[in-house]
Amino acid sequence: MKSMKELKMNKILVADYNNKKHAKDIIDLLNQYARHPMGGGSELIQSTKDNLVTKLKNFPGAFSILVYNRGQAIGLANCFMGFSTFQSKPLINIHDIYVLDSYQGKNIGQEILQEVQNIAIEKQCCKITLEVLEGNLFAQKAYQSFGFISYELKPEFGKAIFLEKKL
Repeated sequence: MKSMKELKMNKILVADYNNKKHAKDIIDLLNQYARHPMGGGSELIQSTKDNLVTKLKNFPGAFSILVYNRGQAIGLANCFMGFSTFQSKPLINIHDIYVLDSYQGKNIGQEILQEVQNIAIEKQCCKITLEVLEGNLFAQKAYQSFGFISYELKPEFGKAIFLEKKL
């Protein structure tokens, strides 16, 4: 188990999509997340591995957070700027967030969330959004402890449900 001194050696940064190490680490961490049961349990397809960072670099409002411990990439968040029409302000959606299994439970996710929040405040966003699987109770607890709540406009209409339609 890592000592507290070692854990404080984490470096958190906004990835530079032009940096080859950052690009490789984004793909490697995202692939590990994809292979994890909470990420779907399947390897990323080769075209995603080959093209993702270039696509992120060219996608307006995309940014990624990387966490390093002693030079090893241990955490990732892929985020996208959005816009709240009801509040007429920008927002940030955390699309992917992942911490290596061996570093989970050591507040790395909280460090990532704090960095995203710092960016959101700097950009004068009204909120940060994310999605979490119903069965991912560990992540739900971590998000709730950071202040995330289920989205609802009025309690009588219930909480929002995240839907998708694959194309």
